[in-house]
Amino acid sequence: MARIGNKKKGFVKPITVKKQTNVDHVTGEKIPKSFVFSRGKLPGPLRQLQMDLRKLMLPYTALNLKEKKRNNLKDYLNVAGPMGVTHFLILSKTESAPYLRVARTPQGPTLTFKIHEYSLAVDIAQSQLRPRCPKDLFKNPPLIVLSGFGTGDQHLKLTTIMFQNIFPAIDINTVKLASCQRIVLLNYNKDTKLIDFRHYSIRLQPVGVTRRLRKFVQNHQVPDLRSLQDVSDFVTKAGYGSESEADDEAATVTLASDLGRVNQASTKSAVKLQEIGPRLTLQLIKVEEGLCSGGIIFSEYGGEKKQDNKSDRKKDQDNTGSDDEDEGEDEDMGEDESEGQEVDEED
Repeated sequence: MARIGNKKKGFVKPITVKKQTNVDHVTGEKIPKSFVFSRGKLPGPLRQLQMDLRKLMLPYTALNLKEKKRNNLKDYLNVAGPMGVTHFLILSKTESAPYLRVARTPQGPTLTFKIHEYSLAVDIAQSQLRPRCPKDLFKNPPLIVLSGFGTGDQHLKLTTIMFQNIFPAIDINTVKLASCQRIVLLNYNKDTKLIDFRHYSIRLQPVGVTRRLRKFVQNHQVPDLRSLQDVSDFVTKAGYGSESEADDEAATVTLASDLGRVNQASTKSAVKLQEIGPRLTLQLIKVEEGLCSGGIIFSEYGGEKKQDNKSDRKKDQDNTGSDDEDEGEDEDMGEDESEGQEVDEED
C-alpha cells in the first residue's frame, strides 16, 4: 500500500511597501511634501527644469509623477490629500515667458512667479571643472536660507512663509551634521524686484590638510609612489592642491561631532558650497488667496493683474467637472529614487 506523505506548502512573504511618515519624530511637526507638475505643453528645456525641481525637492516629493493630458488641478488635489502632500509647484508656459506657481494645498495661497532666466542642473555641471554629486546627496531635504525679504511688505512676508514651510523644519539641538548636505538660497533684490534662486551642495574640508592627503584618507587606495624617492615626498609634494585651498576660499567652523574620516570633532573645518542647480531668476507677479484662484492679495501689474496665466486657469475651471474615473495618478514617493509606493487613485 502506497504511503502518501503530507506536502508542505511554501511560505510566500507578503510584499510590503515602505511608507513615509507624515510627522517628524524629532520636531513633532507635519513633514511638508510636494508635487511638481505642469499645466499645458512645455518645451524640452522646461521639461528638464521640471525634473530638476523634482530632484531638488527630494526626498519628500513624487519624483516619478506621471502626468496625463486630461488631468486637471482637481485630480492632483484628490491624490494630494491621502498622500499628505502640502505644496504644489506648477510650471507653465505662455507666449511671453514661463511661469512657476507655488501653492499651499488644499486652500492656498498661491504665489505666481515669472521666470526671467534659468539654467538646468546639467548646464551647471558642464560649466564646472570638477562637478560634485554624491549618490546620497538627495537622501535628506535641503536647508533653506532667505536673504533680503525683510522689507515689511505683505507679499514678501507671504513669500518668506511659503518657502520656509515648503521644506521640513530642523531642530538645531538634535540635527545630524551628516544630513545637512544641501542648501537652497533665495536672495531678493529690492531694486530689481528679482529673486535669485540657487541650489548648492555643502562639503567640509579640514583646515591645514592638503587635497592630496584628503583624497588618500577618503578613497582607501594605495597611492602610486614609484616616482618618489621617499614617502615624505608624497606629503610635501606641491602641485596637487594648495595648502591654503580651504582656508582662503571658505569660512571655518569648529565641529561638535565627527563627520566622516577627515573631519573630526573639536577641529576646524572649512565650509564650501558648490552649485548643483537648477538656477532661476524669478519675479513675484501675483499672490492669490486660494489654490490658483480667489482674491488677489498682490499684483505687480495693477489693473492688468487678471491677464497672467488666464488661459491656464480657464482650462482648470473647464476641466474641474470632467469624468476621470478610468484614469488616475501613478506616483513614486520614496526615501530615494529607487524605492517608494505606486498609487492608483480613482476619483
